[in-house]
Amino acid sequence: MKVRIGVGMGVLTGDPGELAGLVDDLDELGFDSIWLPEVLTAPTLDPLVALAYAAAHNPRLKFGTTMLLPGRNVVRVAKQLATLDRLSAGRLLVTFVPGLAQPPESGAVGVPAKEKGARMEEAFPLLRRLWAGESVDHRGDVGEFESLTLSPLPVQQPLEFWTGGMLPAALRRCGRFADGWLPSSCTPAEVAAARIVIDEAAADAGREISGEHFGVSLAYAPGPLDPKLVTALGRARKGVDPTTVVPAGLDDLRRFIEAFLEVGFSKFVVRPLARPDSWRAELEALAEAVAGFQT
Repeated sequence: MKVRIGVGMGVLTGDPGELAGLVDDLDELGFDSIWLPEVLTAPTLDPLVALAYAAAHNPRLKFGTTMLLPGRNVVRVAKQLATLDRLSAGRLLVTFVPGLAQPPESGAVGVPAKEKGARMEEAFPLLRRLWAGESVDHRGDVGEFESLTLSPLPVQQPLEFWTGGMLPAALRRCGRFADGWLPSSCTPAEVAAARIVIDEAAADAGREISGEHFGVSLAYAPGPLDPKLVTALGRARKGVDPTTVVPAGLDDLRRFIEAFLEVGFSKFVVRPLARPDSWRAELEALAEAVAGFQT
């Protein structure tokens, strides 16, 4: 397996110098990619705008986002991502997500929770066809158009997309439509069992997901878990011990990665839960902690 480790950034200031410095530091320290989340109601940068800036600043580092798909015009998102992939010479990574279920984010997305999965499943085949340069006719909830073709096309052919999520419906959706899976807040045992569901759904749909395309988004704490964090995680995942899904410190993060590698997961997005006092110092320590994993 080819092991790849990217770094997820949560709250950034919006200072262009900060983002440029982070991109250069990640590149210099040997990380695979930078990842920005999309949470409409959080103090985070818009990922497409910020990643376009990052891609223009650095010609080597890959860049990715966990991107909201429900609520978006499917043609516009196809055009935006194709353009970004084209201008970056094929360095775009994307994982589509339905968005957080809790308010105010759930309302800001603009699609009722019970409709999000169906909207994603309607959009996925259309995105593939548009990115392949086909002429597409469609009438549905995500848009109505006739003989529509996309230009420019993405450099990556195909432009792959991954999904996340641990619910059974999300696992089956991944198997039926996606190129890979990137869940979060989970244990090695959980993802190993979930992968069976994904592979079975893929086989039922007459397709297969590469064994190289299974990864984990790993949030880590700088040290012992804060009691407030433990309580919050306990509410989010009832019956799951937070210490089994969130590494406490970089030594623990390394052990987590090793455990996921043992069950066949080889792509990682690691993200500090708290904004560090110095990003450079944090990234240097992180690079040392994961040294030797990437091949």
